[in-house]
Amino acid sequence: MRRIARPLLAAAFVGQGVEALRRPQEAGQTARPAFDGLKQLPDEISAKVPSDVETFARANALVQIGGGLLLASGRLPRVAAAVLAGTVIPGSAGRHMFWTEPDAQRRAEQRQALLTDVSLIGGLMIAAFDTEGKPSLGWRARRAARHAYRRAATALPTTSGDAVLETVGDKVSTGLQAGAEHGRELAEMVSEKAGPLLEAATGRGAQLAEVAADRGTELAHAAREGAATLAESARRRLHR
Repeated sequence: MRRIARPLLAAAFVGQGVEALRRPQEAGQTARPAFDGLKQLPDEISAKVPSDVETFARANALVQIGGGLLLASGRLPRVAAAVLAGTVIPGSAGRHMFWTEPDAQRRAEQRQALLTDVSLIGGLMIAAFDTEGKPSLGWRARRAARHAYRRAATALPTTSGDAVLETVGDKVSTGLQAGAEHGRELAEMVSEKAGPLLEAATGRGAQLAEVAADRGTELAHAAREGAATLAESARRRLHR
C-alpha cells in the first residue's frame, strides 16, 4: 500500500515543481506573499532568504521535486514528507487568495484549490509520522528506560528493608556486648595491678615521712646553731 500511496502523494509536488521551473515569473508572483513574510522576520532568518523572489520560487520548486522523488522512491520518506509540507505554503499561498476574487465562480474554485492544498498537508503529516509498523522513537525511549530500571532493580540486593535493619541491629548489639566484656576485663586487670602499687606507694610514703621528720630535726638544730654563731659574730664587730 505504501508503494502505491507515496508516489501518488508525491506526484502533485513533482508536477508543481517542474511547472514552477518552466515559468519562474508566474511562480514568483505565487510565492510573493510568503517571500514578503519571510523578509519581515528577524535578520537571523531573513538574511538566509534569497533577495530575488524568482530565485526563491526556483529554490522552493527544486525542494518540491527532490522531496517528491525521495517520497515516491521510499527513501527517507518521513523526512521527505515533512520537507514537502513546508513547501506547500510558498508554492500556493499567492495562488489561492479566494477572498480577493470578485467573481463568485472564480472565488469558489480558488477556495476549493486552497482546501486541496490543506488536504495535501494533512496527508504529508500522516506520511511524516508513519513508522511502517516499527516502534516510534518515543516508544523505544520509554521501553529502554523500563529495561534499565528493571536491570537496576535486579542488580540490587533482594533483602527487604526490615531484614537489613534487623541484621544491622544484631551486629550492633553483638559489638556492644563484646565491648562491655572487654571493659570488665580491663577494669579487673587495673584493680589487680593497682592494689600492689597502692601498697608500695603507702610504704614508700611512710618511709619518706620518717626520713623527712629526722632530717627536719637535724636541719632545725643546725639552723639554730648557725644563727647563734652569726649573732655573736655580729655583736663583736659592733663593739669594735
